[in-house]
Amino acid sequence: MNLSLVDPFVLAQDCPEALTGRLRSGHSTSIRFSHRGDLLASGRLDGIVVIFDIETNGVARKLRGHTRQVQSLSWSADDRYILSASQDWKCVLWDLKDGSRVRTVRLESPIFIAELHPKNHLLFVAALFEEQPLLVDISSEIPQKLALPSAPLRPQIERDNATEKQAAQDAKQTSTVTVFTPSGDYIISGTNKGWMNIIDTSTRQVQYSTRVTSHLIIYIRTTSSGSHIVVNSSDRIIRTFNLPDLADPSHSFDTMRLEVEHKFQDVVNRLSWNHVSFSSTGEYVTASTWMNHDIYVWERGHGSLVKILEGPKEELSVVEWHPHRPFVAAVGVDSGRVYLWSILTPQRWSALAPDFVEVEENVEYAEREDEFDIQPIEELHKRRLDLEDEDVDVLTVEPGKTAEFQPGEFRMPVLLDIEGSDSEDEVVAVGAGQFRRKSPGAGRDWMNDETQASGDEARKAATANGSASARSNGTKRRRAE
Repeated sequence: MNLSLVDPFVLAQDCPEALTGRLRSGHSTSIRFSHRGDLLASGRLDGIVVIFDIETNGVARKLRGHTRQVQSLSWSADDRYILSASQDWKCVLWDLKDGSRVRTVRLESPIFIAELHPKNHLLFVAALFEEQPLLVDISSEIPQKLALPSAPLRPQIERDNATEKQAAQDAKQTSTVTVFTPSGDYIISGTNKGWMNIIDTSTRQVQYSTRVTSHLIIYIRTTSSGSHIVVNSSDRIIRTFNLPDLADPSHSFDTMRLEVEHKFQDVVNRLSWNHVSFSSTGEYVTASTWMNHDIYVWERGHGSLVKILEGPKEELSVVEWHPHRPFVAAVGVDSGRVYLWSILTPQRWSALAPDFVEVEENVEYAEREDEFDIQPIEELHKRRLDLEDEDVDVLTVEPGKTAEFQPGEFRMPVLLDIEGSDSEDEVVAVGAGQFRRKSPGAGRDWMNDETQASGDEARKAATANGSASARSNGTKRRRAE
């Protein structure tokens, strides 16, 4: 939408307020916005990755390379490459310029999460199921898999007095989530025992460890600037931390202490959280709830709950915040739809012309004396030619709210021969996560009574035919199933 048509007070809002749309192409299980924010990647239950165009809500590309559910998605810094990780033990790096597979890496177990290096799209880190995390270099045809430690770095006194039982417990720890810092120099990992480790990317050694909780860490996310971390754990508490500048030469891990900034939880209903995410500026923290259809939004500065976004009547899993706009997307667990929340923006048509007046109700209009005079054809033709000489800029993208990340120049090319996506008008829900296509005549409510009556007579006549009867009974049996 043209920004000049939007009320400036609406543009000042930075938190979504209502459910405004939905996307669907198959059963989605994971989503991720591109850094520019014009594309939304959706990983499906059948292993297909779908790229949605946010402006048109249409399918821009489909990527086929997995055979099982897609667990996570990660974009490169210039939005040209995307990494998909699946339960089929494979990670695939896609080139969106032509939709080709750059690399396909098979790992040792199913993958929890995989994330690309912020500055090198040929390097990624992956957290595996019941295995140690890996730093994978795919710059060559044969990938180089480097194991990362999961055991926490304890103080020297504890290491000297460590018992065999404690050493064995540390050795059994596995990382459940791994993410890069925005600079890519360090990896932040969370373990199944509640430890959070900071690992040097170049040396693959743990530089700092802290015990966040005694429960499993489900997810970790950093702000775009890397100054804050949000941690979701299985103890039903979401924690935020202030992260110091790790690239500062004066920074020392020996004196570093990560203190909890805020704790977000529902002390009344004791809700568990499926997924967490930061807003584009890091001012808000949003989370989807387990066995619930609401999305909670907290203000990080004061630690207070500011809004509960009411969603559809189904549980929501992955929730993502747009990188530049007050725009939230979440995935429905049962239907696999992608639901969108944003700000309702009434159009300000008075911005089109200085003399345009918006009225609340009908008023009597008094025309001017020369308002509807017939102009000479020569004058109209001259005006038309003058308008044709004006240059219309259709390439410049209006900037949104200021963001710390500056995207690259790559733009995914438009495909004109892409196959049709699964439209909401073409599928019908027949159960939890199960769909079938509508029959050719379903949903035609525009038919009048006479047409429907003639259709009833035709169906009666067709029923008399044995073959038509068999087909009709077969259809009824399928619907009953």
